[in-house]
Amino acid sequence: MNPESNPPAAPAMSALRQRYGERYRWYLLISVMVGTMASIMSSTVVNVAIPGLSHHFALDQGRAQWVSSGFMVAMTVSMLTTPWMLGRFGYRKTYVGTMVLLLGGGIVGGMATNFSLVLLARVAEGLAAGVVQPIPAIIILRAFEPHEQGRASGLFGMGVVLAPAIGPSIGGVLVDLFGWRSIFFMVVPFCLASLWLAYKFVPTTAPGGIAATRSTRLDWGGLLLATLGTLCLLNGLVELRAGVPWQSALLLMGALSSLVAFIAWQRKLASAGGSPLMNLSLFGYRQFAMGSVVAFIYGTALFGSTYLLPVYMQVALQLSASYVGSILLPAGIVLAVTIAGVGRLADRQPTWALVSIGLALLAASFALMLVLRLDSAIWLLVVFAVIGRIGLGFILPSLNLGSMRPLAKPLIPQGASSINFLRMLGGAAGVSLCAVVLEWRLAAHGDSLTNPTTSAARLAAFDEVFAMLAGICALAILAAWQLRETRPAPASAATPDA
Repeated sequence: MNPESNPPAAPAMSALRQRYGERYRWYLLISVMVGTMASIMSSTVVNVAIPGLSHHFALDQGRAQWVSSGFMVAMTVSMLTTPWMLGRFGYRKTYVGTMVLLLGGGIVGGMATNFSLVLLARVAEGLAAGVVQPIPAIIILRAFEPHEQGRASGLFGMGVVLAPAIGPSIGGVLVDLFGWRSIFFMVVPFCLASLWLAYKFVPTTAPGGIAATRSTRLDWGGLLLATLGTLCLLNGLVELRAGVPWQSALLLMGALSSLVAFIAWQRKLASAGGSPLMNLSLFGYRQFAMGSVVAFIYGTALFGSTYLLPVYMQVALQLSASYVGSILLPAGIVLAVTIAGVGRLADRQPTWALVSIGLALLAASFALMLVLRLDSAIWLLVVFAVIGRIGLGFILPSLNLGSMRPLAKPLIPQGASSINFLRMLGGAAGVSLCAVVLEWRLAAHGDSLTNPTTSAARLAAFDEVFAMLAGICALAILAAWQLRETRPAPASAATPDA
């Protein structure tokens, strides 16, 4: 390996491995896991602060929603820049830069005196979160042997799911005690810890153990088209939820046009010998192409259900918010345990089978919701939620491995950023899809969410949305079957490089 020339004393991957021994790659994984947990926590916990923030700045619902939407757009688009940043600046500079940006966003957001500054801080946090989230998958596939990658994915997944599981609970306590500003400061200790770990364990090299190079230029045209398309898609879906069909149609057409232009631009840039934002040759690998389909559908079902389940419990079953939290807590614990166990299975069992089992369990959990009635026992709801989380536990460690193991090693960074990007797009679509279909079915049954009392008709409307999610997950199983390897994977080098 060639150590990075600037700074000359900075240790490259081989020197760090020699210093810390064979356990080094686990230290590296934990280092980036801390930062990823901080980024995920910043994306989920802010919802707890929106009511207090709205009251403080006298915001209407539309402006307050941009606190979440601005973060989501920035995070989704910036994921595509991760391979370029790693190649140009190396792991350490890229990772440290994202943590400093996330830290700055948290401090500025917590001290902001006007809403524009809060929104700017959220966009900065979103940019940092998007760049950092594909990095662990790249490290797992490059620094770990194939027989260790599942265990590494399980460890990483177990740690990461704790962030959204405990974040909102801790955030609620902080808001009650110290107000909405405390939410922004939650990421500060995580960012400081990640910076210390980065300078200790994260190598200066680019993926593959080579020196970072400044010879490539960022594909600004592709980034602009991706940003425009994402903004049109998210806002089009919001307008669809708001019942403005003509505005929604125009925005969705803009999203489609941006997609076509993006693909054409990427092909043109690649044929001219440039470095496109998304390498379309990724989709020439059947397993990656099918994994991308699964990732998009999985994001739709996951984020859609994350929106739908709390609304269902509170509006249809008339349960209190605190009760809903206690019902979902066992499911969160089961998810963390399942991910750790399935990660070990992924080292020995076909990943396509594990993903298919997970999707089947997730579909079953949605379908089982149809048997619940107003007088049903609460333990049934807990069991059904647990089944769904077991399904997620099967999918999370297996999908990335099954999709990206066949890729040529230089394509792994592009693959990680692309599949994360598609999952987030699916998630954004899933929330709006569930909201639109729910409003439609409620109107068809002669009900609405503004009605303070629930009824069998309201349950029927929710049942139809759950049936839709079950069908989407079942459809994804067809794509998951295509993750099967057509031939044995080539043996990897004895000492893999990150």
